[in-house]
Amino acid sequence: MHSASAAHHHRRYLYGILMAAVGSMLFSGKAILVKLAFDYGANAETLLALRMLMAMPLFWGIFWWESRRKQMTSITWLDRGKLFFLGFLGYFLASYIDFLGLQYISVGLERIVLYLTPTIVLVISYFVLKKPISRLQWYALVVGYIGVFIVFIQDASSTGMLAWLGMLLVFGSACSYAAYMIGAGEMVKRIGSIRLVVYASTASAILSIAQSTLHNPLAIFQQPPQIYWFSLLNASLCTVIPMLLIMIAINRIGSPLVAQAGILGPVSTIFMGYFILAEPITWTQIGGMALVIAAMWLLVRNDAPRKKSPDPKISDDLESTEPLN
Repeated sequence: MHSASAAHHHRRYLYGILMAAVGSMLFSGKAILVKLAFDYGANAETLLALRMLMAMPLFWGIFWWESRRKQMTSITWLDRGKLFFLGFLGYFLASYIDFLGLQYISVGLERIVLYLTPTIVLVISYFVLKKPISRLQWYALVVGYIGVFIVFIQDASSTGMLAWLGMLLVFGSACSYAAYMIGAGEMVKRIGSIRLVVYASTASAILSIAQSTLHNPLAIFQQPPQIYWFSLLNASLCTVIPMLLIMIAINRIGSPLVAQAGILGPVSTIFMGYFILAEPITWTQIGGMALVIAAMWLLVRNDAPRKKSPDPKISDDLESTEPLN
């Protein structure tokens, strides 16, 4: 009996690690698809609108399934207003300026900058919420940003000043998502991660469609077939499916281990950029990426004891280092 239980626990652990790894890599594929879509003349406004428009029914399908499994408490109009604002921050604004930034920098640098989101959460919590930062966390912050600067040097050597614009836009995306994570931390415990993601993504879909309509009312109807296929893959394979995998993985193995598996995100992005987009891989880039990964690993290891909770309901996808943008 004991050996059977141990074997079941081991399989559950392995499946959780596998789900976290696959989810992280699928999230990272978003940048590849966006870059490919740019080659066909699409703009950031249209791509974001198509992505969220296609993802919205998938999210609501998940919500419908979850509502059949368990009863959900009602939420107030004030909560709905907060969810709309969180959707603006985390899924609309963060995604939009990330898409804009991808026009100027490599997918490898983009993913590494986004991977710094936990450090931004840490800094915001320190200055706004007055939460202390340990000496080890300060070291991790410094090492992480040195690593990003090293990777940035490679992009700057090929695109010049545009690399600064691209990196600042993507860093702004990471800041927007970090603010979303902090704001969502309290709400997810009351309404659950499923409803949070569904409501926030719906707000983002409304905003992105409105923006695209103002920019060009007919743009989402006049794209070549490749753009619609890229958007469908982005919405399903690189947004909804990895979100589900990450959430299941957190329930199985906990957020610290999922965050560590997220290391595969920037690594896989660099290699996908090489094989699909012909972006170069250099030792400078690998060295900078190694520093960023080491810094994030230190943060996760340092934060792990505080994230253990006897109540599994408190675990949610917000504790993952993988942003949905």
